[in-house]
Parts: sequence; structure tokens; C-alpha cells
Amino acid sequence: MSSKSDLIRKYDVPAPRYTSYPTVPYWEDNPTREEWIDALHRRLLPDDSSVALYLHIPFCETLCSFCGCNTSITKNHSVEDPYVETVLQEFRKYQEELPELTKRELRELHLGGGSPTYLSESNMESLLKPILDSWKVSDSPEFSLEVDPRRTRLSQLEVLAKYGFTRISLGVQDFDPEVQRLVNRIQPYELTAGITEGARKLGYHSVNFDLIYGLPKQTKESMKETIRKTLELRPDRIAFYSYAHVPWIKAAQRLFTEDDLPKGEEKRELYELGRELFLDAGYKEIGMDHFALESDSLYTAYQNGNLHRNFMGYTTKSTDLLLGLGVSAISDSWDCFYQNEKILKKYQRRISENGQAILRGHKLNSEDLLQRELILKLSTLGKVEVPDPIFEEVRLYLATMEDDNLIEWKGKTLVLTDLGKPFLRNACTGLDMRLRRKSPETKVFSQSI
Repeated sequence: MSSKSDLIRKYDVPAPRYTSYPTVPYWEDNPTREEWIDALHRRLLPDDSSVALYLHIPFCETLCSFCGCNTSITKNHSVEDPYVETVLQEFRKYQEELPELTKRELRELHLGGGSPTYLSESNMESLLKPILDSWKVSDSPEFSLEVDPRRTRLSQLEVLAKYGFTRISLGVQDFDPEVQRLVNRIQPYELTAGITEGARKLGYHSVNFDLIYGLPKQTKESMKETIRKTLELRPDRIAFYSYAHVPWIKAAQRLFTEDDLPKGEEKRELYELGRELFLDAGYKEIGMDHFALESDSLYTAYQNGNLHRNFMGYTTKSTDLLLGLGVSAISDSWDCFYQNEKILKKYQRRISENGQAILRGHKLNSEDLLQRELILKLSTLGKVEVPDPIFEEVRLYLATMEDDNLIEWKGKTLVLTDLGKPFLRNACTGLDMRLRRKSPETKVFSQSI
């Protein structure tokens, strides 16, 4: 049996995070607009079909050097009005092409970014009111948003609570002042505490903290202190992400040197420390990177086998369609992906011209659909039955993980062991036929640990 150090070295290889399958670098069969709309028509045909809506707000006032999101950095808030109008124009185009869209149940709405709370209170209303007024909203929807505590006012959260928002995710990353300085995100503990407590008083019953391990100058002692402060505030969920160092994609990550980053076993020890402290504090490990209290709906969904994963991450509700609006937003009809332009001015110009701004997409073939289902089950349930045609190939590919007791087989069911939970991304690659056939010669994905 391999030692912990051996396992870290062996499995610290580039691997996707699997918020979709195929993963974006392997999209190749682009749909036309007509094919995309046809895919939506098919998905929305049943009267009981349901929708999740993602609204992307790209703006941030300052650049966080660790960030891998699609953002637009500006302190000029005059960009708000035209952007809100562009998103609404895109929405109206979908209404025109899909009269049935807003007659289907809206179960989930997520504001992502960037920082959604870059928008003023009035612009939040200007964006949300016409969309929600025209939609058939579920009796028990899940409306959530991401916030930067440095740029969030309780008056903004009050507006969103009025529209049914009950879940909030705070970008925390790390509480250590030196780490914050290096990633250009000075965020005192008091700010995070104030937004956490204020949101709860406004009725947000699920508070998530995003923490990152592997940031420059992080140590076991500094991580222990960050987690101690996190546990003081007792968030309902914690997303504990591995820092994805991809400077060939995000140039801002070159603002600190690779020598500042914990690597290999040192980085993995940060994860092991965090995992142990979360579990000791009563949190339950959920899928990939996530922990939740037993009282939170994410844990309930996991226990009931209803956990779902999409471009928004882990969710408690599975819908027939995920519709993304805004620059770079990605939509998913299950058998087709569709992504908007990632450059803000190009997105706005193209929406203004004809109401649509596709950058790329992918039509899933029968093999894609099978692999997608298998990877989704493994990443949400921790186990999956592998069908006969690929069973021997998958078992052979994962033989090393089996030898290392990271996975086990119960008949033809692939099961992730407790020891193997941190290596879920590696296990998913065993079901990823596109990755195996087209293993990239250049860097595409971040390291798996």
C-alpha cells in the first residue's frame, strides 16, 4: 500500500473539475442557433419540465490575483445600466423564440460573477423584476447569490430577500493578512462577520463560505487560524477549493511567484488539516470540495440521493434546463451546451444586433451522454454502476487506484472509498473517454490536488 506522500505525488496530475461533460476544452460540435433553440424546445416540451436560471454579473472593482472567473474590472458604475438592459434584451429574445419558456417552473436562480453586489439596489430590481414577474416560479425555489463582502451592503441583500433569495455564498478565501495582500484581496474578518450575521437576520437560511487552499504563503498554522475564524461564524456550507494555478490562462496569477505556492505534500497537508477540522466540528463531506452541516439542505440532498452538479456547482435541485444569461454564461439542455461571448463589448454588441451572442457550444453524442451520466453519479453519489461495454476498460484504467485502496468494486459498481474521496477528480477520469483519447499535449487543466 502506498504511503500518503506516494499517493500525493502519483495523483497530483492535471484533471478536470467535471462541472460538465464533455469538459469545455473538448467541446467541438458547435450547435447553430437554430439547433440550440430546437434542443430547448425538446427539453421544455413536457408541461412539468423545470428551469434553473443563471445570471452572470461580470463586474469587480478590483482584481483578485488568484481568480479564474470571467470578470470585468472597473470602478466606473456607469456600466451597470447598459449591462442590465443587455441581459434583459437577451432574455426577451429567448421569450420570443421559446413562448413556453416562462410557463415552465423556475426552480433555481443563481446570481454569479464577478460580484453580483457590484450592482446598485435599483439595478438589482431592474434586472430581477421583469424576469420574475413573467415566470412561473416554484412554490419552493432556491434563489442564491455570490458576494464579495468588501463590496456588499445589507440594503442590497434586503432587496434580494424581497425577491426570494435565501442562500448566500461569501468569497472568503483566507483570513491571513499576508495571504490577502499577495492575492490582492484585503478583507478583514469583521467585514465577513458583519455580512454573515446581517444576511441571517434578513432570512438567508443557508450561508456558504468559499475557502481556498494552496494560495501563496499559506502555512498549516495560518490555515488553522483561518478555519478557526470560519468555525466561529459557523457557515452552513463550506466550499474548500484547491487553488487552480493556470497562469497560461489567467495572467494575473503571475503577480506572485510559484515559489510562494505550497506544492505537493505541503499543499495536500493543508487540505487534510482543513478536512479534519471541518469533520471534527460536525460538518459532513459532500462530493468534491464541499462540506455541510447536517441541518443544511445540501446534506439532506446528499443523503436522499438527490444531489446534483452543474455549471453552478453542487445544487439540491435537478432541473431539465439550465439557462445562462449574460456575458460568458453557459446554458445546458442536457444534450447540448451553449456559451455566450466572453468579451463584454462583443457580447453587448451582438446582443444589441440580434439578441444572441454564441461563442461556442457542443452537441453531445450518444457516448457523451453515457459518460456524462456516469461521471455525474460518481461525483454526487460516490458510486456508479459501470455498463458492460466499457467495464473492463474502466477497471483496467483504474487498477492503480484500486491497488491503492482509493476505489473498490462491488460487482460492476465503482465505489469511492473514504481514503479516495480527495481523489474524486482522478477517479472520474476513468470514465472520461474524450480525455483518454485526446490527452492534451499542452496544459489545459489545473492539478488535481
